[in-house]
Amino acid sequence: MTRGIGWFDSFRAVAPDWSVVLLGLVTQLGDVWFLGFLVGVVYWAAVPDRRDEAATVLGVTLAGLSLITGLKEVFALSRPDRVFVAVETLPETVHPLYRATATATGYGFPSGHALMSTIVYLSLAEYLSVGTRRQRYLGAAGIITAVSFSRVALGVHYLVDVIAGVAVALVFLLLAAGLCDRYPDHRGTIGFAIAVGVAVLSLVPARTDPDAVLLFGTSLGAFAGWQLAVLVRDLEAGNGPIRTSRPLIARATVAALVVVGLAAVTVSYWAVPVIAGSGLLGLAAAAFVTAPVLYRSDHVGDLVRGSPIRSQ
Repeated sequence: MTRGIGWFDSFRAVAPDWSVVLLGLVTQLGDVWFLGFLVGVVYWAAVPDRRDEAATVLGVTLAGLSLITGLKEVFALSRPDRVFVAVETLPETVHPLYRATATATGYGFPSGHALMSTIVYLSLAEYLSVGTRRQRYLGAAGIITAVSFSRVALGVHYLVDVIAGVAVALVFLLLAAGLCDRYPDHRGTIGFAIAVGVAVLSLVPARTDPDAVLLFGTSLGAFAGWQLAVLVRDLEAGNGPIRTSRPLIARATVAALVVVGLAAVTVSYWAVPVIAGSGLLGLAAAAFVTAPVLYRSDHVGDLVRGSPIRSQ
């Protein structure tokens, strides 16, 4: 079967070869490394009053990565058998840049760049306070369109792939927003819980795909890290000590069990890089999510002294 609509050939006929460099740079706005860096900076820079919203953005970003991993395995549709320009026709000095920014491997449907760009930029448009809400959404729409266009123009996706990626992301965001709005006081926890749930579901079609396994560990660790972060925040609000509050005990116990489990997996499966890596990434994610909250807290000692494990 073919998903092509014939748009690529028309564009290629009029576009100069040098435009491949520009397209390659634009497509990086939807690449995993850039989106991860962007969302990570937003989370760490968030003021305490906005930490929940920033955590939600981080959670749905992790969920989006698992979602696209699982969907690509479900459909298992190849990428287009075409290139915007043969690398041999370009100056040798730009070959590394071309291969790093303008090429792709693996399955092509739906477009991961389109899906992740939609999730991240629309989430940030809702979260950030720069400009007006209308301006933020127009800016997000512009970036999503540019990234999607670059994927088709480079020949690594069909037009149908990017349309499907955007559509799936919009449906996902609507469902996630519905859950978060239903529990407005627990947005961060819901966001990371969604990430864990989608990661588990993606393991079914992906089976032993390394990305799916690594994302599962990362999502689980991020969820545990957020429980620790909220625990510290509750102590700051005077809701402690931990041993006298059932909600705090439950939160501390869940976080401790997950962290201990991830550490055990890392040590026990050191000979299996994917599984050990999943545990290690989970621990790193837990530390990443918790660190900015601990850094601003005066109750780290209270957390240790009041932990359910230490009090038993």
